[in-house]
Amino acid sequence: MKGMGKGRSAIILSGRILNEIVSFIVFSLLDLVDFTLCFVYKVADFFIEAEWKPCYCSSTKEAITASGKILVSEKGESKIVCLNSSKLQLEEISDTLYVRPSFVSEVSRFTVDELKKLKVEGIISTNNNNNNNVGMIKKGRGTSSKTTYTINSAIVEMLRDKIRGTKSHLSPTPRWSDCDCKFCNSWTSSCKDTLFVKTLEPIGEAKEDVLFIHGFISSSAFWTETLFPNFSKTTRSNYRLMAIDLLGFGRSPKPTDSLYTLREHIEMIEKSVIEPYNVKSFHIVAHSLGCLLALALAVRHPGSIKSLTLLAPPYYPVPKGVQATQHVMKKVAPRRVWPPIAFGSSIACWYEHISRTICLVICKNHRLWEFLAKLVTRNRIRTYLLEGFFCHTHNAAWHTLHNIICGVGAKLDTYLDKVDNLKCRITIFHGEDDELIPVECSYNVQKRIPRARVKVIENEDHITIVVGRQQAFARELEEVWRKS
Repeated sequence: MKGMGKGRSAIILSGRILNEIVSFIVFSLLDLVDFTLCFVYKVADFFIEAEWKPCYCSSTKEAITASGKILVSEKGESKIVCLNSSKLQLEEISDTLYVRPSFVSEVSRFTVDELKKLKVEGIISTNNNNNNNVGMIKKGRGTSSKTTYTINSAIVEMLRDKIRGTKSHLSPTPRWSDCDCKFCNSWTSSCKDTLFVKTLEPIGEAKEDVLFIHGFISSSAFWTETLFPNFSKTTRSNYRLMAIDLLGFGRSPKPTDSLYTLREHIEMIEKSVIEPYNVKSFHIVAHSLGCLLALALAVRHPGSIKSLTLLAPPYYPVPKGVQATQHVMKKVAPRRVWPPIAFGSSIACWYEHISRTICLVICKNHRLWEFLAKLVTRNRIRTYLLEGFFCHTHNAAWHTLHNIICGVGAKLDTYLDKVDNLKCRITIFHGEDDELIPVECSYNVQKRIPRARVKVIENEDHITIVVGRQQAFARELEEVWRKS
């Protein structure tokens, strides 16, 4: 038995070493590919759209201000200045948009740090290690204080002129590398700048409302094609069910000049659901990235939330002295070739131009891929999931990934502490085999909110926690709402 245990340990160790070596080679090559694609897209954008399109390989200022925003920085935190009506606002963006060290530099830094540890006696604090990070932004230390920003009147005037020049803050013109089909751009034919909302109205008068928020690179079909048909007659008679396509996804607006910040996502949900449907109190069901928006909504409407049901919440506690956004990015996208889902998330998170190429090949030609998928599979649910995966723009996916998952994920401690003070029922579901977001994330949430109930579903992953067990999950949701 001992021999078998040692043999198994040796195999696991060998697998890890092999994964590290292959990952180093692959991601070093991808660094070069992304660098090359940067120039390719600059030339293509110039010839096709008649202007240079700055990216986050360029200077931070150039990339941000190209969208009509003004970038200001203070103590390592980045904010953009925007003007809504006559109100000047500062909203946060994630530094992971423009601080993404190459894989070689990361390995070099790690090696240097390890060599220093061998020479120096004692334990070097994490804060000192962070000071050696290549390309990292240093965060201010000490007690927090109120910061005052002075904005020159010329900047305010420039923003006002920019707003006067357009009727809507949502730019309807898709980029050449984005899909221009009627389905993806159906929002341009509407005079309303609101999200697409799929509503299942009750037979009688609705007693309660339920808001469903999908995850990253998905759509409302994740709920409407799985759960909605499987709710009981009693539920359909008493509840008004509302599933949204988030800003930039599905049939919702996909503005090319948006940075898809937390404020933009939350205000669009309020503008599209809470206000027009006159929602006073409601339940929230959210999956993956949607959990972050659900928590932000709960903090913003503390007296209106009746229950929170979170599926695979991406919560990674940040150690003291570590830069929060960078820590979350490395947890979400560890730059490893195995498991495959980690490889995919690493591509999406670390490589701006490679991910744009993937969107160009897949999303712009999604009708062809959907046709092929229908030939291969007769499963209607999977077909709709593919449609949700295909219908987004690179701009929306890139900024939402960084500004929400990395940016908001770094502030979750504050959100969770505030939600812990609410009286609503909190239930968390997680797939035991979830390789994208580990089960530990849900237990981390429970540590911050002890009264939260965590249910781990055996033999299910990030998607099959709902898809394939929609009837069982519909019953579980009904029980949560009933007990709330």
